[in-house]
Amino acid sequence: MTEYVPLAAQVHRELLGRGATLAVAESLTGGLLAAQLVDVPGASATFRGSVTAYATELKAELLGVDEGLLAVHGPVHPLVARQMAEGVRRLLGATYGLSTTGVAGPEPQDGSPVGTVHLGFAGPEGTLAGSPRLSGDRATIRRRAAQGALELFLAHTAAARKAAGAG
Repeated sequence: MTEYVPLAAQVHRELLGRGATLAVAESLTGGLLAAQLVDVPGASATFRGSVTAYATELKAELLGVDEGLLAVHGPVHPLVARQMAEGVRRLLGATYGLSTTGVAGPEPQDGSPVGTVHLGFAGPEGTLAGSPRLSGDRATIRRRAAQGALELFLAHTAAARKAAGAG
């Protein structure tokens, strides 16, 4: 039987194996992702820190998200998630950046329904966004978004490792 290892611990192991670090930028999850990462013993070896940019203008001011993008699409958009991940990676000097933005509810925001979530990933291999459609109450959506960000990291780094091994 395989040992159950929480996602945050898997991320930590992956980072250790790469000699890499991670920073996170959170909106929707409000610090929940960072809390999961620092729950892992030894997290200080791989986790650089986080920025909780809940207010839209902070996404631009702190993380460098394009103000025009925010003006046209609002904060709930896949490109915003990508730029948040890139910005926190740069700001905190990390190998990788992850981000969360979306609508946890109870009401829609800027034309986006509750459960709209965008997750950003940035690293040496490039950037991408994942956009799972989540359901449940506010706490469930936030928890699933944080878990989704960890899953995005693990899926992308596993794919990059496989591609490097194949070449």
